[in-house]
Amino acid sequence: MNTRLIIARHGNTFGPGDVVRRVGTTDLPLVDSGLLQGRQLGLWLQENHFVPDHIVTSTLQRTIQTAEQAQLAMGTDLPVETLSLFNEIDYGQDENKAEQDVIERLGAAALEEWENQALVPDGWQVDPAVIIQNWLDFAEQIRHAYTGKTVLLITSNGIARFSPHITGDFSAFAAKHRIKIATGAACVFEHHPPARTWRCLQWNVKKI
Repeated sequence: MNTRLIIARHGNTFGPGDVVRRVGTTDLPLVDSGLLQGRQLGLWLQENHFVPDHIVTSTLQRTIQTAEQAQLAMGTDLPVETLSLFNEIDYGQDENKAEQDVIERLGAAALEEWENQALVPDGWQVDPAVIIQNWLDFAEQIRHAYTGKTVLLITSNGIARFSPHITGDFSAFAAKHRIKIATGAACVFEHHPPARTWRCLQWNVKKI
């Protein structure tokens, strides 16, 4: 039986007129547009027959609120499992700094390498090996615990960009896709026994 993993990014934490900051460990709530994106995520899941059997979020309120809004739209009331290993990365000296200040410190090229290849810029507190192993372990866990079911995981962009490692070939994946995920967007992975790796069926999609 095929097992499905839906990985979604939380909704917006900044509204019109706000200074956009690079937020990782800072625990911001969703703004109105982010709450709407959560409901749109739920509608997209429902329309595409991806209503989950199990929901996982990080411990940050922006992911929990996205799950709450998605469930409102789907009409479900599932318990939500919160896992700190899916909390956003720590941007170190750039944490909670205005995005323009981050660009000026690091340079556009360093940020482009982060967006396209997940190469960590200088000064960020990130261990890619740990994040990758967390993804591999989680994918292995759910393919056994939720065989034939659909699991929805809502996390943040810095963490989600490492998820394609569960396909077994991140480099090939990154050559075809921009690994940055939009707020409120989702990615669909499916596992077909007896394979150990997962296939990505959709990447960075959302209800318009």
